[in-house]
Amino acid sequence: MKTIYKALATSALCASAWLAAGPTLAAPLTPADRSQLIGAVDAYTPKMNDAALKIWNYAELGYLETKSTAVLQDQLKAAGFTIKAGVAGEPTGFVASFKNGSGPVIAILAEFDALPGLSQAAVPTKQPIAGHDAGHGCGHNLFGAASVAGAVALKSWMIQNKVQGEIRLYGTPAEEGGSGKVYMVRDGLFDDVDVTLHWHPGNTNSANQGTSMANISGKFRFYGQSSHASGAPWAGRSALDGVEIMNVSTNYLREHIPDRTRIHYVVTNGGKAPNVVPDFAEVYYYVRNADPKIVVDVMGRVKKAADGAAMATNTKVEFEQTGGVYNLLPNDVLGKVMYDSLNSVGGITWTPEETKFAQELAKSLPNGGGDLSSVGKIQTYKNADTSGDAGGGSTDVADISWVTPTVGLSTATFVPGSAGHSWQNVAAGGMSIGLKGAALAAKTLSITGAELFSNPDLIAKAKAELKERQGADFQYKAMVGDRKPPLDYRKAGGAE
Repeated sequence: MKTIYKALATSALCASAWLAAGPTLAAPLTPADRSQLIGAVDAYTPKMNDAALKIWNYAELGYLETKSTAVLQDQLKAAGFTIKAGVAGEPTGFVASFKNGSGPVIAILAEFDALPGLSQAAVPTKQPIAGHDAGHGCGHNLFGAASVAGAVALKSWMIQNKVQGEIRLYGTPAEEGGSGKVYMVRDGLFDDVDVTLHWHPGNTNSANQGTSMANISGKFRFYGQSSHASGAPWAGRSALDGVEIMNVSTNYLREHIPDRTRIHYVVTNGGKAPNVVPDFAEVYYYVRNADPKIVVDVMGRVKKAADGAAMATNTKVEFEQTGGVYNLLPNDVLGKVMYDSLNSVGGITWTPEETKFAQELAKSLPNGGGDLSSVGKIQTYKNADTSGDAGGGSTDVADISWVTPTVGLSTATFVPGSAGHSWQNVAAGGMSIGLKGAALAAKTLSITGAELFSNPDLIAKAKAELKERQGADFQYKAMVGDRKPPLDYRKAGGAE
């Protein structure tokens, strides 16, 4: 892990050199090329929308996305891609490939997992769907469908213009806490990729390149002795007491950890009945910071809190790490290409009906939400070293960004002012507001891919920037270690 931490410091030292270099587009696409790609996405949009809404309705959790992955795979097969399913030990993971002679390999990422506890109808007021628990509060239904649309459009352009190279669409499950992409990286699936493109649903249209928070997640399981909670409490050893004392200890720890560190948890099993001393209890923890070294250190201290709680309650505790991701490594060479592509497409125009939906939904947001007109604009580009801090989120895209030049964007698929992982996002992502943002992302991805296929010099510059940011001694080592993908981390009655 030492090489990881050294690389973090090195990336900061090389920042000024990249800002000074200011790489520009050597041979941008012609207006005809861009028009062709935009037209191809427009033609595919009905299929994209169909996939996005089906996946929205399925709302399948990480590693359980059997219907969702089938929708995307079926569309890619129909479009002439070769599919390899079940990659990296992940039954719902896949790689779809179109190869047209020798040339660059450009990857596009596609996510499709939902979040638990966010069931919501596509209406502007809070209204869970009866009989459903999960919802697409991060818009991954849009993510997967738009990435497929972008890949299909790029394939069509390559054929028509006799462009050589390979497009790979990676169907990546369990981004939400399952670290699905990490196992793909660890298994070498990105070793020969030249550039990786991705996008994410959001509140604005932006190609800003920044970083993210490294993250380790896992479950602490306490084992005690059951007994009658009133008739013979002295005979019991409460596993739930272990969880509660651990949580108290961890909450006191917060005062003595580095700034910007995040610790959050949820009790996933606290027993079944008040009159039975629980012999099993489980708590699910996340630790985050922009520096992986701090994440490892703080999680170590959380583990000590668990050990102390077990000693105090005469119980036993075990820990299963379910996820672990790096911080995102930005790339300004690619960011400027992506920004140029996004600008060439332009912002989003809502219909009066969509505006009314947004206005009604915004009533539920703090201070009435954000500026609704912002969806029609493209945010001014901010390079990787001045775009601000790491924010609060983590992503397994980060591991990919340390082994291949990686670039992303966000588009306005949600009502401005909406929070991530919210019912408001689920609502907007299940109707035309979300779909319009997805179409903008698909067009931008396809144009960016075409720009890179047309200009190998940009790929070379992006690789050089990656090497500088990695540091001279960098060697990738997955933070999840050698464990297998945690396929049961979302299953009721399984790991939870």
